[in-house]
Amino acid sequence: MHKIRTFNQISQVGLDRFSESEFMISPHQTEASAYLLRSHKLEIDDLHEPRLRAIARAGAGTNNVPVQDCTEKGIVVFNTPGANANAVKELVLCGMLLASRGVVPGINFASAQQNSEEYSVLAKLMETEKKRFKGTEIAGKTLGVVGLGAIGSLVAEMALSLGMKVQGYDPALSVEAAWRLSSDVRRIENLKTLASSSDFISLHMPVLEATRGLIDAKIFASMLPSACLLNFARDEIVNSEALLFALENSQLSKYVTDFPRPELLDREDVISMPHIGASTMEAEQNCAIMAADQLTNFLQNGNIKNSVNFPQISLDRDINTKQNTRLTISNKNLPKTLGQILTVLSDQNLNVVDMINKSRDEIAYNLIDLETSPKADTVRTIAAIENVTKVTLL
Repeated sequence: MHKIRTFNQISQVGLDRFSESEFMISPHQTEASAYLLRSHKLEIDDLHEPRLRAIARAGAGTNNVPVQDCTEKGIVVFNTPGANANAVKELVLCGMLLASRGVVPGINFASAQQNSEEYSVLAKLMETEKKRFKGTEIAGKTLGVVGLGAIGSLVAEMALSLGMKVQGYDPALSVEAAWRLSSDVRRIENLKTLASSSDFISLHMPVLEATRGLIDAKIFASMLPSACLLNFARDEIVNSEALLFALENSQLSKYVTDFPRPELLDREDVISMPHIGASTMEAEQNCAIMAADQLTNFLQNGNIKNSVNFPQISLDRDINTKQNTRLTISNKNLPKTLGQILTVLSDQNLNVVDMINKSRDEIAYNLIDLETSPKADTVRTIAAIENVTKVTLL
């Protein structure tokens, strides 16, 4: 029986993916094999659960999980890239429209006329004052997408369908992402070039050392004074001091963000939203379903998909040898470690019928199917090998 501890409210649609006969799920679960969470911030002390093997974040970002500490303990961290992509895409469109048209000030103006008792008077006032809220259309404008992954590619496709010109910048574009990207998206190799030729710039990348403060004073200085910057990715990607300087010195026309900052709240050229990019019923369900399916496959079979710290790896299981014959082993990615593991198995006359080994940065992961089940002493011997971090018998 696999025990899973939940943090936050997880969509029931996702929880229903777990078989009641094989999983126990509760926010109060002890001796948990896995954690399932959304925005709850895990601390290092939360990782001391001795049976903990995996953490699944029902969302794309994992900045609320101590990933490096998990890696050192052999704990696999999953996320759900793309599950909330459509929700974010739609809010980006909303942000562009709000920035282009006088929607927000127009609504505020209309709502302020509560004392108008006659419809004819109110209607005349609206007709007279509507010119104050005149905007521009987005068709024909150029959108620059920074980050062309699951969300960025959807945003690009949406903009093309609305008659916009689209250009994209992504120095880490994967082959898979490149295949799904429309040929009508113009690839730009330099961020400053994209900034200098875009009416709208939309950010879609994680917070890494390479992306923290990426939109800095040099990039703002390259932008069109009429440009609008949309940030539905992460607050840390934009340098806050450079942003404020750009707004106050007409280097940027509008800033639309899902991450409010105190110094920006009273500015008419800033539209702040309360981190609602993925806050839709559909996105929460999609994220929960993906997280649940990934945890199930890992806990039952050891397979890994969409991990942020372990390699992607999958090995089919022979239905005739499925019970108690698979070892999952994580270890530091150093020479001779795998050889030592195989030597222990050989010394115990355990025949390997199938195996796969993959590495990612400093960690290596192994799936080993055996003809017969190893004894507990054998598993303990493997776990005691230097540089082995976690061993599980499935």
